[in-house]
Amino acid sequence: MGLKGFVEGGVASIIAGCSTHPLDLIKVRMQLQGEAAAAPPSAAVQNLRPALAFHTAAHHHHIHVPPPPPRVGPVSVGLRIIQQDGAAALFSGVSATVLRQTLYSTTRMGLYDVLKTKWTDPNTNNMPLTRKIVAGLIAGGIGAAVGNPADVAMVRMQADGRLPAAQRRNYKSVVDAISQMSKNEGVVSLWRGSSLTVNRAMLVTASQLASYDQFKEMILEKGLMKDGLGTHVTASFAAGFVAAVASNPVDVIKTRVMNMKVEPGVAPPYTGALGCAMKTIRAEGPMALYKGFIPTISRQGPFTVVLFVTLEQVRKLLKDF
Repeated sequence: MGLKGFVEGGVASIIAGCSTHPLDLIKVRMQLQGEAAAAPPSAAVQNLRPALAFHTAAHHHHIHVPPPPPRVGPVSVGLRIIQQDGAAALFSGVSATVLRQTLYSTTRMGLYDVLKTKWTDPNTNNMPLTRKIVAGLIAGGIGAAVGNPADVAMVRMQADGRLPAAQRRNYKSVVDAISQMSKNEGVVSLWRGSSLTVNRAMLVTASQLASYDQFKEMILEKGLMKDGLGTHVTASFAAGFVAAVASNPVDVIKTRVMNMKVEPGVAPPYTGALGCAMKTIRAEGPMALYKGFIPTISRQGPFTVVLFVTLEQVRKLLKDF
């Protein structure tokens, strides 16, 4: 019985992850916007601004494009990626998504399921919200620790296209990324930012799974809708919104810490999560922690909807096993 929750969660997560991958890519690029401006000159040279990268790319094709305005919305970021590198580029790092969902989401969904079965009151068949949240925190934390290497690989593969061709890391696949990272930066680098991944996953899992279950219970108890697609979509969209608000600040910092270049003899751009948060707020204001919120919500929304709707369908298919 325990194993089924893992399979269901895994299948649903991989489908949701792949279908919303372009939105995730756009989110990562937007969270790195404005980063170089705040960096000291040495780092600024390393993190050549996307505007510059775009400029050199435009240069190769001999089109003269004025540098784009510093703040751009998700649609223009997406269009620019397509113009520069073709539509397939929207799926760069998708192999990492599959691996990450396989490791991280299978673990978190399965564990949540196991804990839910354990902690549900057999008489009322309900689990109090606080217990749901605790179950989500535990499941998310463990899942993230397992999936962190794939997460770092994914952020780097997604961010790669911002760099001028000479500086790109050009990982061929997620396996290549992970093996190159352990060769060049030590195995420890695979868990870089893991305190952040774990924190974010605990927030996301708790807010996503607990609020989905809670919203679904409320809708059914109040008799607003029957248990079907409508309920699943409504509850999952609400859950996605809660998850986006809770996790975006951690997410921005996670993206920046995972992506930073650490060069021997150069002080790293960020000392750690807290240092990154302070530096970001000082240089770009507190709202910088909500950078990429529109793509986050436009990804968390569909991701959560696809995730739970698929999950409910997969559960139906497997209920006789």
